Amino acid sequence: MENHETKQLNLSTYEKVTYKMNKKILVLSSSPRRGGNSDLLCDQFTRGAQEAGHHAEKIFVKDKKINYCTGCGTCLNGKKACPQKDDMAEVLEKMIAADVIVMATPVYFYTMCGQMKTLIDRTCSRYTEINNKNFYFIVAAADDSTQAMERTLEGFRGFTSCLNGAKEKGIIYGVGAWNIGDITESPAMKQAYEMGKNG
Repeated sequence: MENHETKQLNLSTYEKVTYKMNKKILVLSSSPRRGGNSDLLCDQFTRGAQEAGHHAEKIFVKDKKINYCTGCGTCLNGKKACPQKDDMAEVLEKMIAADVIVMATPVYFYTMCGQMKTLIDRTCSRYTEINNKNFYFIVAAADDSTQAMERTLEGFRGFTSCLNGAKEKGIIYGVGAWNIGDITESPAMKQAYEMGKNG
């Protein structure tokens, strides 16, 4: 069976470029509102990525059963898998397999929503395998100041600073959006689409 390195060696120059360009992109949309402002930006990013030939998948986190980390220490002390039987194992596999991870949240009290923080906490059992990924961050907030989003972004960076080879590639500021759909009038929609195309 051909391994990844052999496959690359057997490709033509054109195929090598195409092979390199086609990335696996995982979009994690943590809004509790389907079609909410951060979720709409995720759709734009995904559309841009797919139209550029990347393999992009969006996970609407609310659809997944992801329990809180209980701090049991099983994954740390015994080097065993997380004992919780929920959907986090599936999400983690996709994060490990992805080339690009997009993390999107509505901004609640100037930080990420609980769904996203719970997901991040549950990566504990395998976070050392989430290596060499490119990251994009999407934030949506009623506040129209991008500077006010820094506290939220620092939460994401607290996570990515624990990962080997993590690279922050872009931020989409969906600011000034309170009601569902407000974001459709924002330049952030085009920015999300263009960043998706770039992968």
